[in-house]
Amino acid sequence: EELPQKAVLKLVRSQSDASSIASDDTIILPHAMTPERTQRWPDVCLVPAFSYEVELILVEGNLNHERTGKTLKLSRGQNHDILETLASKMHSFKAYPSDKDISVVAEALVTTHPCLKEPGTQTGWYGLKNSLKFKMGNFHTKLSRAGYKVNFLPNFPKGEDGSSLERQRLQIVDELMQTTFSLRRKEVINDDLPVGEILERWPALKMESQICAEFHRITNINLKNHFYSELDRHVPRLQSLFRKKAARTGKVSEVLDQLFNTYDRQVIDVNVLRAAVLRALPTYLHEDDSGFQHIIKTCNESALSDELQIDNIPVGLLLISATSTDCGILPEKVAVVLEGNTVVDFPTFSDAFVMLFALIYGLHLSYPKDLANTFDFIQKVFDGP
Repeated sequence: EELPQKAVLKLVRSQSDASSIASDDTIILPHAMTPERTQRWPDVCLVPAFSYEVELILVEGNLNHERTGKTLKLSRGQNHDILETLASKMHSFKAYPSDKDISVVAEALVTTHPCLKEPGTQTGWYGLKNSLKFKMGNFHTKLSRAGYKVNFLPNFPKGEDGSSLERQRLQIVDELMQTTFSLRRKEVINDDLPVGEILERWPALKMESQICAEFHRITNINLKNHFYSELDRHVPRLQSLFRKKAARTGKVSEVLDQLFNTYDRQVIDVNVLRAAVLRALPTYLHEDDSGFQHIIKTCNESALSDELQIDNIPVGLLLISATSTDCGILPEKVAVVLEGNTVVDFPTFSDAFVMLFALIYGLHLSYPKDLANTFDFIQKVFDGP
């Protein structure tokens, strides 16, 4: 009968030398063994197949145990094969199985192979469980020596999940940013560091939550709530003014008319209304926003530098879309650019605009010269009555 092929190193020895088949000091890793865990811990523990020789011994031992009740005494090499196989299988599910997990495996082994039950113990597998715990530690050492990443995909700590750990991460970031606020303000105000260097030193300022938090630390104002509250209060009046202007003649009126005709074709919601007003404001104030708002049609973000030299943009917004025919009106996302650095992007124009406003404030930057009136107006709107 043809033996099944297995990617293992097999040593053939005489019967008298069978006890030294393998040594715990020797690192022999099957080609199929990988440290990555792609399976979940099973609800029902299934004992894996061992080497061909060990399986034959276990079959014979189980038959003999059924007839006589005698247990099987394994050689050192046979015991090593069983423990090594079980450790590898457990590691494929969990890098660090709990005491309960190991107990389940030990119990499953003696249930499947009753000839391995330990006489004189209440469970029949207590010693086996301890051997498995030791073998798991030895297994991690072997993987580490072989160059594997033992903690490539560690399990969540007990009682934690992805959501709870994410909350802790954000809390830690917020606490550290709060503690280092004075140092950061010194660098921004006194040291006058370039934006790129500031963002490299404080990468959390690329997070929306920390942009808002930094603005609150400086002004003690809830940025988005206050900004949108004031903007929404003025939107009806501003839109009425802009539409009246669009109905007249002249270059400004033509641009506004085209803008609102495009917006009127969209499904109107609060984000569309906000974007319409913010996009129309520079035109109404006779300011040129061509150096501030850049329309990019691309499906490859890495191609942005080919589409536009953003290094030359001191302060601006990139309106990015791969498919939309109205990219300039309803882009798929809008990126904030400061001194040639793409800081963060948002799904709506109004969100990107308010974050840009906050970053200008937080990084002590000047308003774009071509849009001085626009940003002064936004500042007055933000300050409220």
